[in-house]
Amino acid sequence: MRYEKGHKEQTRQKIVEAASERFRADGIDAVGVVSLMSDVGLTQGGFYNHFGSKEDLVRDSVASAATSAKDRMAVRVAGSRAEPHRAMVNTYLSADHRDHPASGCVAAALAAEMGRRPEETRAAFSEGYAEMVELIASTLPASVRGKRRRTLAMSVFASMVGSMSLSRAVAEQGLSDEVLTLGRQAALALIDAG
Repeated sequence: MRYEKGHKEQTRQKIVEAASERFRADGIDAVGVVSLMSDVGLTQGGFYNHFGSKEDLVRDSVASAATSAKDRMAVRVAGSRAEPHRAMVNTYLSADHRDHPASGCVAAALAAEMGRRPEETRAAFSEGYAEMVELIASTLPASVRGKRRRTLAMSVFASMVGSMSLSRAVAEQGLSDEVLTLGRQAALALIDAG
């Protein structure tokens, strides 16, 4: 059977997108190739037409997830009436983001797992990290200049990722909401101290 031009690339992208959602929602090791391929209506054997290993898929999925989450965040910030840095913090540390890890920031969902991945996968994660830091830096007030812009963006991102991760980890809804509220306050205080 002959497929249209671009079919293989479309199928590959479909697998990457499904994997990026499943990895963020369930964790990398909890997602098997068989169940993932079943999710996209393909067989396990078809997986190896697109990827040499699961780790190749992990690397591509992490890169794709980082870019798509950053792009969605940029759109939300641009569409907000709030100051860009406030829109960024409030959007990132929202209940909606907390409650939908499959479509959220790959750092908040998978940072703890990245430390145990091969160097090439960590490099893909690092590129996504740098993209998000750049986006955060672009939202900071004009009074924050030079190298300080990047270091402040890194600090704010670390604060937001930690807050989001903890808000997902605790069992009580009220405590989770409090973690988000305090995380927003802390991130904005970092920016205000600039």
